[in-house]
Amino acid sequence: MENQKIGAFICEARKAKGLTQKQLSEALGVTDKAVSKWERGVSCPDISLLTPLAGVLGVTVTELLAGEAQPPAPEAEAVKPAPQPAAPAAKAEE
Repeated sequence: MENQKIGAFICEARKAKGLTQKQLSEALGVTDKAVSKWERGVSCPDISLLTPLAGVLGVTVTELLAGEAQPPAPEAEAVKPAPQPAAPAAKAEE
C-alpha cells in the first residue's frame, strides 16, 4: 500500500464532503491526530475503520485501498433466455 497516495485520497474525499479532520475523527471515534497521520501518509487507518471511513467519505473500501476513485463497473448485459425450439406439430389422424 502506498500510504502517501491513500492519505491524499482521504484528504481529498474529506474536503469534498466539507468535513474537518475533527469532524471526521468524531464520526469514526478516533482522534483528529490520527486523521492527520493518515492524510500525511505517516500511518493508515486500522482495518476495522475501513468500512465506516468509506461510508462517511462516500467512497468504496476498494477506492480507499487504491488511493483513487475507480471507474464505474460496466453494467452486465441482461441475461436473455435461450430461444426454445418449437414444439413438433401434432400429426393429424388419418
